[in-house]
Amino acid sequence: MPNELSHIDKKGNPTMVDVSDKKVTKRIAKARAEVIVNNTILAALKDGDIHTKKGPVFHTAIIAGVMGAKKTAELIPFCHPLALEDCKVEISINGNNIIIDTTAIITGKTGVEMEAITAASVTALTIYDMCKALSHDMVITETKLMSKTGGKSEFKRQ
Repeated sequence: MPNELSHIDKKGNPTMVDVSDKKVTKRIAKARAEVIVNNTILAALKDGDIHTKKGPVFHTAIIAGVMGAKKTAELIPFCHPLALEDCKVEISINGNNIIIDTTAIITGKTGVEMEAITAASVTALTIYDMCKALSHDMVITETKLMSKTGGKSEFKRQ
């Protein structure tokens, strides 16, 4: 079967992927998450950020997203611990959607898509946590890999 699960061995047991024979390449992954907010939260936006008792929401969420990317291997059982070379988190607003775009970069033997997706997820969770005092009427949605390059297979969402 050409599309077997990479983290399941021939006996059906969970396993880490052996990357020892892979080539070292520059690998880049981009991910996106969206948080749909209501008008109460939108009205609290000031200068592109919401300031709550917990502090500036977007600035805090960006820091949390980078921290999440750095801890991905601690959260996802078979992710290899990676020394990220770069991780960026950008937040924008489009209507009632807060859009989170992340980029993770490494030169290594394995990809960084889980780190990019984790960064987007943790950023979205932090926005939710910091805004819930204003309203719980938020939806975290559309968390997805946008692209990955540099490995055996490449991906770009259309």
